[in-house]
Amino acid sequence: MRAKTPSESRTVMTDLVLPSETNPLNNLFGGELLARMDRAASISARRHSRRITVTASVNHVAFNRAVPLGSVVTVEAAVSRAFNTSMEIFIDVWIEDRFTGERTKANEAIYTFVAVDDTGKPTEVPPLEPETDLEKERYAAALRRKQLSLVLAGKLKPSDATELKALFTS
Repeated sequence: MRAKTPSESRTVMTDLVLPSETNPLNNLFGGELLARMDRAASISARRHSRRITVTASVNHVAFNRAVPLGSVVTVEAAVSRAFNTSMEIFIDVWIEDRFTGERTKANEAIYTFVAVDDTGKPTEVPPLEPETDLEKERYAAALRRKQLSLVLAGKLKPSDATELKALFTS
C-alpha cells in the first residue's frame, strides 16, 4: 500500500455564518462548528483511505475564539497520522476579517476516524509520510495522544506507553 502525504487528504471548507446558526450572543453555535469540523475531517479521512470512514472519537476541541454572525469561516482538515485502521485528523478553523481579509485562527480540533469495508468491518489504511515541519510535529504527537488515550481507557499499560514515558525520562 502506497504511503500518502497529508496534502493528499487536505480538505478546505469555507462557509458563511448565518443567523439560524447562531446563539443569543450572535456567535456560531459550538455544535454547528463541531458538525462542520466532522464533515471536513470525514472527507480528509476518506481521501486518505479511499474507504468509507466513521468518526471514532473527538479527541480534542478548543473553542478559542467566538465566531460571530456574518463571519467567513474556513475549516481546514488533514490526516496527521495513519495507524492500522484508524487515522488522526487535525483540524484548524480560521475566521476572515470582512474588511481586511486577514485570517485569524479561531479554533482547532483533533478527530479520529476508522476506515471500514462495506460490512462495517475496520480495514487497513495507507501509511502517512509527513513532509513539512508542522506535519512532522503533528505526526509525532499523534502517537503520544493515541498512547495516552489507550492508557486512560485501560487498553494499554502505562509501562508499555513508550512515547509517553520518553516525555518524562531522559
